[in-house]
Amino acid sequence: MGLLASGMISACTGSNNPNANGSPAAGSSPATGTPAANASAANNEPIEITLVSYAVTRSAYEKIIPLFVEKWQKERGQTVKINQSYGGSGSQTRAVIDGLEADVVALALGQDVEKIEKAKLIEPGWQQEAPNDAIVHKSVAALVTRPGNPKGVKDWPDLAKPGLKVITANPKTSGGARWNFLVLWGAVTQTGGTPEKAESFVKSVYANVPILPRDAREATDVFLKQNQGDVLINYENELLLAQAKGQKVDYVVPATNISIDSPVAVVDQVVDKRGTREVAEAFVKFLYTPEAQKAFAEAGFRPIDPAIEAQFSDRFGKVTKLFTVKELGGWDAIQKQFFADGAIFDKIQTKQ
Repeated sequence: MGLLASGMISACTGSNNPNANGSPAAGSSPATGTPAANASAANNEPIEITLVSYAVTRSAYEKIIPLFVEKWQKERGQTVKINQSYGGSGSQTRAVIDGLEADVVALALGQDVEKIEKAKLIEPGWQQEAPNDAIVHKSVAALVTRPGNPKGVKDWPDLAKPGLKVITANPKTSGGARWNFLVLWGAVTQTGGTPEKAESFVKSVYANVPILPRDAREATDVFLKQNQGDVLINYENELLLAQAKGQKVDYVVPATNISIDSPVAVVDQVVDKRGTREVAEAFVKFLYTPEAQKAFAEAGFRPIDPAIEAQFSDRFGKVTKLFTVKELGGWDAIQKQFFADGAIFDKIQTKQ
């Protein structure tokens, strides 16, 4: 479990350094943003693009990138160098808005890409520029328990039991923790319950939360390193990745769950400036191929390719009711209803 503390990196947290955990592809160097990129595409000279993503995708992209580079070289006779930057999805989003030149962003929340769009770096309609509304892979929420699950936690209602201590981050400061809040809310409303019942249930769960860490990484440390709490809300992909590294993890995937959808987008302003649109769009398209989808599955993410999903079905928890952000109203409505100042989460905390 100590290894898990260092191995489980939150999908939505990370260093404030936008290049934390990042490593350029072999032989690559930081993107220059010079007009030379425009000429390289026409002359088959080497061309660079930069991928900015969130931390736990790294193991997948380190398999995918060489496959794409090889394919592009074979088909176009051109060498592509792909720089990679990994960190928390929120910090990566801010870095791109503040000037980190990403040709492609692959983030943990659609809301993060929408922020880059609002900064006028990505053109509206990016969801329609890639298959599956630009969602490239997905995951679900999971409940990490103490070894042997001594409290018998099996489903979301168990989190409201008196005396149980639940560890989750603060959804006001953590993008990942918003998924945790939303899965609790949707576990009621998406199974026939009213918003009033959902609010009552979520309030009961947060009454069992002894501390609200700033982000999901801190929440993991509280649970594993500080040994606080009986159950930690985390993500299936992180737990599968931990198991793949030989770490023993006890966890449950509730049958009613939220689809944690991860989008990908080309950063229009950057690719048009650098003359890299063609290769950036080709890279995004490649992410939907069976080879890339298999790499995502091997890294613990649920692929969106049905054939690959069926191939890896045995490793994923069985979910019978899967709902999405769209069914909860979309990110703009969710922000206003739940996480804005004075919205439902603030009211729940005030009433505790």
